[in-house]
Order: sequence, then structure tokens, then C-alpha cells
Amino acid sequence: MADSISLTSGMRSNLLSLQGTAKLIDQTQTRLASGKKVNTPLDNPTNYFAAQGHMTRASDLSVRKDGMAEAISMVTAADTGIKAITSLISAAQGVAGAALATSDANERSTYTGTFNTLLSQISQLASDSGYRGTNLLTAGSQTVEFGQRTNSATLQISGFDATATGLTTKSATANAWSVTGNSAINSSSGELESALSFLRAKSSSLSANLSVVTTRQDFTNNMINTLQTGADNLTLADTNEEGANMLMLQTRQNLGITSLSMASQSAQAVLRLF
Repeated sequence: MADSISLTSGMRSNLLSLQGTAKLIDQTQTRLASGKKVNTPLDNPTNYFAAQGHMTRASDLSVRKDGMAEAISMVTAADTGIKAITSLISAAQGVAGAALATSDANERSTYTGTFNTLLSQISQLASDSGYRGTNLLTAGSQTVEFGQRTNSATLQISGFDATATGLTTKSATANAWSVTGNSAINSSSGELESALSFLRAKSSSLSANLSVVTTRQDFTNNMINTLQTGADNLTLADTNEEGANMLMLQTRQNLGITSLSMASQSAQAVLRLF
């Protein structure tokens, strides 16, 4: 009778051991399938929630990174417009110089029309230099968000009026640029020179803003990578270790099944004695 009780107890222990092994095998299979050792808060609450915090912050920063990329494109569009406008101003300066070099009334009249055409193109170029509804060359502005929280770290990029009116370059008239109008032509040339100086100063300001945004963009990329790596370090499984664990657990399971089978056979042998 005592032997029968001992065999029954042994079988029960073997069953409990097999159940525990099966549970560990399921856990290891989940880790191998997901590549993570922490899949739920039950696996490791501290690591799970810390990793979630890292990934949430990385996600928030990814949104900011998109905004920075848009701001870079916006400033680049404005810079492209400034370069084109600078070329037109240089061309207008050439026209004014050519007008001064001649005393022919018809030629000066022609130069007047060419000069005014160039000024109108300056205004059109400025109006066409917008990006996604914001034009820094028609006094538009943009606030760039850098921080995880709204308004925690920002940069205000302010535009300016780069049209002919904003650059205070006035159209010429045939009478003003007549053969006796050298002073008017010189005045127009002075306005163009002032416009160029103004554009250079504003271009420098936009370049400084662009440098800030690109630096923050690189920093944000590195920070996102750091956060994702930190989250992975807290949750990712070592596949080599988990593979070895799986082999060990399968061996233990086979041994447990064999032991249970032997205990069952011994119990049946005892029962046959009665």
C-alpha cells in the first residue's frame, strides 16, 4: 500500500514537472518568435514600461523630425528664390549701366522697358518661392518645433518682403530715363545696390536658421536611435541563449515523459499483485 502511494506521489510530481516544462517551452517559443524576452508587463514590469516610455518619446520626436524636414525645404525654397532675384537685380544693374552709356533717346526708352520688366519678374519670383503655403519671401513665417512637448523648444523663422516694392526698387519712366535723366538712372542703380545688400543680410539670417534646424535634425535622428536602442536592450531576447534553452527544455520534457511512463508501468505492476 505504501509503495502504491509512493508511486502515485511520484507520478504527480512528474506531471507537475512536465506542466512547468511545457510552460517554459511556450515562453521560450514566444521569445524566439517575437525576438523579445519582454513581451508583456508580466514578463518584467520595470523593463516593459521603461521600454514603452523610450518608444513613445522616439515616436514623438519622429513627428518633430518631419516638421524639421519641412522647414528645411521651406528655407531652401526661399534661398533658391533669393539667388534668382539676385540674378535679376544684377541684370537690372547691367541695364541701368547700359542706359547711362548711351545718349540715344530710343535706346534709353528700350532700356527703360527692359528695366521695368526685370523688376516685375523680381516680384513674380518672390511670389513663386513659397513651400506648402508658406512663403518666406512675401513676409511669411514658420515656427519649428524641436522638443517632445509643444512649445518646449522652438525656432521662429521670419520671412521678409522680397518683391520689388519690399526691396524699395521703383519702376523707371521714359521721361525720367531720358537723355537728361542720368541722375534718375543713378538713383535706380543705388536702389538696386541697397536691395542687394538687404538680400545678402536676409540670406545670412536664413542660412543661420537653416544651420540650427539641420543641427537639431541630426540631433533628433541620433536621439531617436539612442531611445530605440535603449528600448531594445531592455526587451530583446538573445536568440542563441533562447535556442539553447529550448533544446534543454525539450530534453527535460522527453526525460519527464520517460520518467512518467516508467512510473506508470511500475504502478501497473504493483496493481497486478492484488
